[in-house]
Parts: sequence; C-alpha cells; structure tokens
Amino acid sequence: MRPTVDPAVEPALEPSTTPPQPAAAQGTARLVVFRPLKRKRCAECGAGPLSLLVLADGRPRCLGCADLGHLVYLPRGDTALTRRSREGSGLWAVVVRFNRRKSRYERQGVLVEEAALARAEERCLADAEARARRRARDAVRRAAGDERFAAAFAAEILRLFPRCPPERARRIAGHASVRGSGRVGRSAAGRALTPGAVTAAVTAAVRHGGTEYDALLMRGVPRGEARRHTAGAVEAALRVWRE
Repeated sequence: MRPTVDPAVEPALEPSTTPPQPAAAQGTARLVVFRPLKRKRCAECGAGPLSLLVLADGRPRCLGCADLGHLVYLPRGDTALTRRSREGSGLWAVVVRFNRRKSRYERQGVLVEEAALARAEERCLADAEARARRRARDAVRRAAGDERFAAAFAAEILRLFPRCPPERARRIAGHASVRGSGRVGRSAAGRALTPGAVTAAVTAAVRHGGTEYDALLMRGVPRGEARRHTAGAVEAALRVWRE
C-alpha cells in the first residue's frame, strides 16, 4: 500500500517523483515519514542532515519538531512484529523511501511507540518459543515412529531371511528407512513392508557391502554390467540367508 503524500508539497522532497495515490482513494489516512535521498535539514530547528523527516507546509521537519521524536523505528521484514506493534501503538507512521529506478515510493518500515514495540516483541517471542517446543515434540514423535518402523522392517527381514545375522538386519533396516532418503524403505511399498521392497533393501545391502560392485563402478564399469557381474554372488548370499 502506497503512503499518503500531499501532491502540492511532494516536489519539495523529490522534484522528479510522481506523487503517490491520495489517502481518500486508499480508504485510510496515515502519517508518512520519509528517508530522503538528498541531504536535508529541518526548516524549524536547523538540525541535519536528517535520516528521517516529515513534510509540513512543503518544508522538511525533523521528527522532534513534528512531535514524532518519541517513536522508535522498526524496519520491515517481520510481518507479525510490525502488525502487533501498530495495533498496540496509539501513534505510528509509515517510513518510505523513493526508488528512482522504479519511480515509486517503497515502504522501509514503521515508527511506533517504544512500549508497543516491547509488548509486540514479547508476544512474538512467546509464539517463537511455543513453535520451538512444538517442533521439539514433533521431532521426538517422528524419531519414535522411525525407530518403531525400523524395528518392524528388521523383523520382516529376519522373517524372509531367517539366517541373516540380527545385527546386520537392523543395520539394513536402519539404512533403508532413513526419513527423506528416498530409499526403498521410505517408498509406499517399503512402508507397507511388502516382501518385494524388503528383499530389494537386502539385495542392495549385499550388493554394496558383500561384492566388488562399488569397486567396479569406481573403475568406470557401467551399472548394468556391474550388476550382472555381481549377480551370482548376491544371489548366493541371499540363498544362504533364506535357508
């Protein structure tokens, strides 16, 4: 939303700018404070150069002379903090700066009462702490669910491959079921503990950990050829574990 500026006094600030839309057309009135592009001094007290100013009768005024000196600046960026600060402040103003390249004013932040900002910060901090606690609870819940799933996956490995060492089955299950890994254990079939998905996880573990498959890939052997070369060893290991 663009700030309210009187077109009659706008040229005194930036002669080359186009005045923003009047407040009546926006449906709301507001105080506007400018971050000037040029060095300006207060027409009333002579202070300057001003980092923030208010236009009054077409002439720049410092915040003190404009009776806004008690307000504090809150840069844009935190929507919730800005909204709560405005809601709790009896007096507030929009801070804008003219963008010559885009030929328009852009909002930089707001000026609000210090007490209102402090209250808003406390509310936002409480929300942040609540979100952090919720994330921690969710992480614990996910970790417990992942642990139960990995145990179920290992149990299914041992059902299909009774002679697989239990510790090896747990390692295979843990590797295949890592959340977000995209491995077979996280697929729909893997989560359903289908025999095909479980067997695929065991086969991959044997291929990578019990054959020269990885070494062949490192030597530049195509994946299909490396799989064919190690297929016999993989099947022999699975046969032993199935008996």
